[in-house]
Amino acid sequence: MQVNLEFYKVFLKAAETGNLTQAAVELHMTQPSVSYAIGQLEKSTNLVLFQRLSKGVRLTSEGQLLYESLSKAFQYLELAEQQIQSLNEHKIGSIRIGSTGGIIKNMLMPGLDKFRHQYPGIRIKLLQAKTSEILTQVEQNKLDIGFVYLPIKAPNLIMRPLKSMENGFVVGEKFKSLSEMPLTTEQLLEIPLLLLSSGSTTRIFLERWFADHGHPISADIELNSIDRLVDFAKLGYGAAFVGTSFVEKELERGELFVLHTRDRIPAQELGMITRKNQTPLILSFTETLSALFKSP
Repeated sequence: MQVNLEFYKVFLKAAETGNLTQAAVELHMTQPSVSYAIGQLEKSTNLVLFQRLSKGVRLTSEGQLLYESLSKAFQYLELAEQQIQSLNEHKIGSIRIGSTGGIIKNMLMPGLDKFRHQYPGIRIKLLQAKTSEILTQVEQNKLDIGFVYLPIKAPNLIMRPLKSMENGFVVGEKFKSLSEMPLTTEQLLEIPLLLLSSGSTTRIFLERWFADHGHPISADIELNSIDRLVDFAKLGYGAAFVGTSFVEKELERGELFVLHTRDRIPAQELGMITRKNQTPLILSFTETLSALFKSP
């Protein structure tokens, strides 16, 4: 049985007012149109829904049962429509983000704070992981957005460059004198190296740079946290390879010093990855982040 949804709405209003004329006024319809809708509903359901009285109508027992069921159904429908509106206005929802540790602290958090202030009802879920895991989870729809270093091979994903990141070796007071001269790759290898874990994008990037200059490398201290590498560098354990923008405050305070290399270390491109055909909420988030990285 298929019934016009408008007939149900007319039935509910007639039941609530107990008067077809009043129902017509509140529905902005004519009284004959209301009577027709009630008649069609009774015909399609094969039920008598109202008793016709001299001054209005009254629900029959069958009509009362239908009224109770329809009232609940329309409450759920109204709630669903409200949720749809809230979703469209970004008042509710969630965003699942994956990123490496250094990007989270130094590059992503300002953008997250701005977006959360603009859309306080949006729940942000954040996963710290390696690039390979982030790519997999975005492709499998377990994450909505990933922040990684480019280039990557992921033909099914959209990659959006955000910012070029300069990398370099930084040292503490113990090795400060080495920052006053350009160093060869051979001279760098004489210093204890503090590096991110093997397999990370930044570690692979550095290994390739040294390989291009004919040298393999190994780490004296190998960690998965840029903050901890910086801590060890300040204590004089060696040279930590990090994005220089991550340690601007330490450099300004004279806690760290940049080692200059004869052969320039290329910049890495920070990028944002998403699947194709994203939701309006994800598009709004990516636009907010893109604008933030473009601003001076």
